[in-house]
Amino acid sequence: MAVLSTLRAQDVKQTLAQLSKHYTVHRPLVQRILNISFVLYVLGTTYRGLASRPTSGRQSKKNKDAIKEGEPRVAVDALFYQRLRHILRIVIPNIRSKEALMLVMHSTLLISRTAISLYVAALDGKIVASLVRAKPLDFALNIIRWLLVAIPATWTNSWLSYIQSKLAIAYRTRLTDLVMKEYLGGKNETGLEGKVYYKLSNLDDRIKNPDQMITHDIQRFSASLAAIYSNLAKPVLDVILYNYQLSQNVGAEGLIGLTILVQLSAALLRSMTPPFGSYTALSAQLAGALRHSHSRLAEFAEEIAFMRGEETEKMLVEREYATVILHEQKVLRRRWWFGCVEEGIVKWLWGSFGLVLCAIPVFFKLPGAANIDLGGRTEGFVTNRRLLAFIDAFGRVMYSYKDLSELAGYTARVSALLETMEDVKKGKFEKALVSSASTEENAKILQGRGEVIISDDIQFENVPIVTPNGDILVRSLSFKIQHGQHLLIVGPNGCGKSSLFRILGGLWPVYGGIVRKPPASSFILIPQRPYLTLGTLRDQVIYPHSQQEMTARGIKDDDLLKILKVVQMEAVVEREGGWDSVREWRDALSGGDKQKIAWARLFYHNPKYAILDEATSLVPPEMEGRMMEYATKLGITLLTVSHRPSLWKYHAMILHYDGQGGYVFTKLDAEKRLALQTEKQVLEAKLSDVPRMKARLAELKGF
Repeated sequence: MAVLSTLRAQDVKQTLAQLSKHYTVHRPLVQRILNISFVLYVLGTTYRGLASRPTSGRQSKKNKDAIKEGEPRVAVDALFYQRLRHILRIVIPNIRSKEALMLVMHSTLLISRTAISLYVAALDGKIVASLVRAKPLDFALNIIRWLLVAIPATWTNSWLSYIQSKLAIAYRTRLTDLVMKEYLGGKNETGLEGKVYYKLSNLDDRIKNPDQMITHDIQRFSASLAAIYSNLAKPVLDVILYNYQLSQNVGAEGLIGLTILVQLSAALLRSMTPPFGSYTALSAQLAGALRHSHSRLAEFAEEIAFMRGEETEKMLVEREYATVILHEQKVLRRRWWFGCVEEGIVKWLWGSFGLVLCAIPVFFKLPGAANIDLGGRTEGFVTNRRLLAFIDAFGRVMYSYKDLSELAGYTARVSALLETMEDVKKGKFEKALVSSASTEENAKILQGRGEVIISDDIQFENVPIVTPNGDILVRSLSFKIQHGQHLLIVGPNGCGKSSLFRILGGLWPVYGGIVRKPPASSFILIPQRPYLTLGTLRDQVIYPHSQQEMTARGIKDDDLLKILKVVQMEAVVEREGGWDSVREWRDALSGGDKQKIAWARLFYHNPKYAILDEATSLVPPEMEGRMMEYATKLGITLLTVSHRPSLWKYHAMILHYDGQGGYVFTKLDAEKRLALQTEKQVLEAKLSDVPRMKARLAELKGF
């Protein structure tokens, strides 16, 4: 039995020896196959890691915890890549664009930096080897090489940072130009396609803070998109090239084993990664809400001060701030424990794997490798140790998934803005409706759409007046006025007076009937509190024209001064320092002066129709009449909302809302109406004295 056992052992040794010899002979071919397989594996793994995949139940639960119901879903999935592709077509319109050229430059610099890193790794090993071998001449030459390679290395690194920043600016510029074009529109955009900035704030509930999304979110998205390319392309390139060079030094067999261990630990790390993309989107949303609460405080400072609402506003701002802080603290705790796990695996565990790999040529003789001295072993170890930067590169690939998740958050925000603006331009709105809108009759009205026909006169035929939240003020409004017929509109608050103007201006959709009206450019609105723009005194009168447009119309500053004389405001030019003086005009002018400037603006533009919403409430009656008469002289048809009886004589027609959904449209006889108004006031005064007279009569009966 002992002899048989010995023979079997010898057979096994002979078989192993033959296999080893056969493997040694074919090892170069095996190495090439393993290297090619490794490259394909790295590319495939990277693609699968970044490609869309269904959201797992665990990840779905994380997302639900991270974002509120109704918010855009944030994950690295098919929807994210669909959104990203759409935005990429905007920021990189074609391969000949400057953004595409900068990407090519960026890629070239990334390859150059990796090549320099490989050279530096080999040079580092030679420097240490020359020290171990005590060869001063070799050491000096290697130091000179080190200093020389520093020139292209520093140049390349600086250019990489510069090109990445330029890419971020280019992306932001492309996106901002498109968004502002859609947001503010063009001069030729009217009806449903125009006034997107107004409709986002008033007709749709999806975008709460468009100002923050345009300024902050687009900037963060652009910076993240510019960085993600470097964070992905450079590590993947490093992993491939470093591993190829490392396989030449220590063998592809050990490299494959190392890759298996790294992948197993990476899978563990990925399963423990919190939903950073959802956190990013929610952080941006909460920051926007906090900023909005502060902007409201500044916008309504006067009203809040008069109402002594400081404590209430402070509570509201502190509530928004507390929500932000609670979320940030939650994210901070998640980042802390994830950072501990991440560093423990990526830096220390993977580092120990790399050290074991570097030790293979020292403790084992590789097939086909020549015998080397201590200096050679030291050189090989140092070079291989530097090449183990691929471990860090693989770690950066892992980190890039976190960056990609954050990019998904910004992409969701920017995409939501773009998609909502596109819907709004098409007349698709999403807004919370009042409870009455759900009734069958009201719902039928809200689902309908009317017809708008361009005409010189204004005519409504069975048009419902509906607010954006679905409140039906008038079910069927019909009236007609011709150009030159001034219309007075009266009625209680909330009855639909301003709603009529918004339909005429193309701000609100028409839910039924037929509206015949001139284009929106034929209307100018003068509200009770006129809008004064940033700029010169001249800009206040000619807004929204520029000085060049004013000159092109053949109008000079002397003509503007004549207009100011009509409203008795000519002294303001000298008082404020001339036409080119710049002020915060809403603070520099009184309420009455603001209304006069608005009337001067009306006379400058001389439109067909003027919408006056309590536009003379702060000027004296004599000035009110002067401006009305001058507007009539210019051929401007006035649509006036006012409760001043002194204005009745300037209007030919009246539209009177009763506040219950009804109305009366008829000719206005100012003298008769004024007489009736006077009689009504006398009767009301007498009726108010009846209770007092009855009480006095009861007292007299007691005597």
